Amino acid sequence: MMRLMRWLLPLAAAATLFAACTIPGQETALRVDPAQTTVEFVLPTTLHTVHGSFHLKRGDLRFDPSGTVTGELVVDAASGESGSEGRDKRMHSSVLQSVTFPEIVFRPDGVIGKVAAQGKSEVELHGMFSIHGTEHELTVPLQVEAANGQYTATGTFKVPYIKWGLKNPSTLFLRVNDTVEITIHTVAR
Repeated sequence: MMRLMRWLLPLAAAATLFAACTIPGQETALRVDPAQTTVEFVLPTTLHTVHGSFHLKRGDLRFDPSGTVTGELVVDAASGESGSEGRDKRMHSSVLQSVTFPEIVFRPDGVIGKVAAQGKSEVELHGMFSIHGTEHELTVPLQVEAANGQYTATGTFKVPYIKWGLKNPSTLFLRVNDTVEITIHTVAR
């Protein structure tokens, strides 16, 4: 779950950044900077709340003035960390199965709203989120700030990972929420 959250956040933010760089009548290409991207997740349980993160591998997007977005944001599923070696091993082996499904990918296809060339904007990024071998439709609300050709985007959303077919990590004594909250923060140029 943690990996899923970490992966979704950078993808959504990167797609938003690309959508923000629109030049009337021209397609705009943006590259998301993995070094300036954080994908964090929060997963409530009966005993405590688990916090963790994932790493963005790459992100390239193209925005068309018609509102169409293409490209992909790719998160390294095996990069998920929660601060507990045992919990992370279980997350990778039985929940995410990161050896079999090494990437979590978001392929945006559209943006709802407009991104200002300078200043703050709020938009929604729509696309397909691929995790654990299956795709799921996803819309991510994003806050974007544009300045001098650089776009910073932040988005928070929930992933119903159990509903999407991933294993429930709950045990006899520890109950885990069936959704994970993901926050992504990224920078694109």
